[in-house]
Amino acid sequence: MPTVLLLGPDLTAVSGISTHLRLILESPLRVDFVLLHFRVGSEGRQESALQKAWRAVASPWQLLGVLLRRRPDVVHINTAMDAKAFWRDLVYLAVSRICGTKIVLQVHGGALPQDFTAGSASLAWLLRRVLAVPDQLLLLGSSEYEAYRAFAPRVRAQVVANAIDMAPTVREARERFDEHGHLKLVFIGRLVAAKGLFEAIEAIALLRDQGLQVDFVIAGSGVDEQRLRSEVAARGLGDRISFAGAVFGQAKMRLLSQAQVLLYPSYSEGLPYALLEGMAAGALPVTCPVGAIPDVIVDGQHGFLVPPRDPAALAGAIRWIDQNRCAASAMVRAARARVAHAYSVSRLVADLRLVYGAG
Repeated sequence: MPTVLLLGPDLTAVSGISTHLRLILESPLRVDFVLLHFRVGSEGRQESALQKAWRAVASPWQLLGVLLRRRPDVVHINTAMDAKAFWRDLVYLAVSRICGTKIVLQVHGGALPQDFTAGSASLAWLLRRVLAVPDQLLLLGSSEYEAYRAFAPRVRAQVVANAIDMAPTVREARERFDEHGHLKLVFIGRLVAAKGLFEAIEAIALLRDQGLQVDFVIAGSGVDEQRLRSEVAARGLGDRISFAGAVFGQAKMRLLSQAQVLLYPSYSEGLPYALLEGMAAGALPVTCPVGAIPDVIVDGQHGFLVPPRDPAALAGAIRWIDQNRCAASAMVRAARARVAHAYSVSRLVADLRLVYGAG
């Protein structure tokens, strides 16, 4: 069988790319391809500064050894458009090209190329040449596709959106918009300011001041966790906002199944797995029109799209849901159907079979 070597972070890392890799490695693609994983990056590792420096030097040579020993038919590099990932994965791209292997480069969010190279003609020149190296460039959504084609018109690009296994979420899904009771909100992801969590806290404070009680669970870990906890305490919201820590597997599915609203007001995204999983589990999304999210959600039909950094808009969407629970239930059903139709594992497998097998 043809061999595909997948480059990306540790499979246990709290990362959308790690989730993507696990999904591929466990998918029916195993029937048609030998799937191998080559670990890159620092996510999921416990390293000293010296170990990190040694890995940066040794890893490209280790990749070269794998390429020479296993002779994969395809190298699938999973990256993001940020400075750290770009310069790191540029080396892996070069090693793969030197070995003459078919290269698939998949970009999982980050900055658009126009923003990544803003103010630097030399970086723009380099990025255009880098994007010409892979045999296929995979992007998560239509807005990214349009931006990359405008930046580098000759790039060989196509959209391959993320997907989820519907079975665990469907088993847990419930219709939960009853006539009474506090709305239950959840966020699952990295606890960093760019996820819009400080705005989410401010929105909960606004709702409290307007007399609306909601319960908000923040699940995950990250560099801003202590700041977020301090903000909750300073605003006196400890009885309304709780922290669940990092959650995985069935614990994550249970948390989503208990929520009525997925609050995900991120400033910048590719296509978050938490969004797809939440919609499939019946948590109505309140999120922002960034990255590939507008490909998934029609505002007012599958959830609500609000401007980034706008606590008042977040509060307004949550209040509407509270006051229109019957209509919200219909939106939950539409959201679940949307994910089942367009973001299933079978669709991803079909897409990647063509990508890996073409040419």
